[in-house]
Amino acid sequence: MGETHAITVEKVLPYTAEKIWRTLTTSDRITKWLMPNDFAPAVGHRFNFHTKPMGDWDGVVHCEVLDCDPPRQLRYSWKGGADTNPEYGSKLDTIVTWTLTPVEGGTHLRMVHDGFVLPGNRFAFDMMSPGWGRVLDAIARITSEG
Repeated sequence: MGETHAITVEKVLPYTAEKIWRTLTTSDRITKWLMPNDFAPAVGHRFNFHTKPMGDWDGVVHCEVLDCDPPRQLRYSWKGGADTNPEYGSKLDTIVTWTLTPVEGGTHLRMVHDGFVLPGNRFAFDMMSPGWGRVLDAIARITSEG
């Protein structure tokens, strides 16, 4: 077993925590900044993200809400991939945590995607690291729309 690594991205957005929380927890908004899903903001809710299948992976990310403390913290599991996919679609068993902290001029939004086991998850880690930064930009854009 390799070392576990995390992707951390953060940004101050010029919106209230409540407004950003809506963007993070409303299924149709999540679809706009990430993927189609059946998310609901309730601890224990199991939901899926859907993306392009690759190799033996069906393109489904299986998740469960682990913590939901509006509008401060949201945490969910992120599992998917296939053992036979060494690169895109490799097996992941990770946790995503969103933390919202009010600051002067808006809200500090922090996302930690933890549990990447290297070297096995290297491809996913390297691809998702810049991807999550782009997601924060998309969250800012969707939040600005109302």
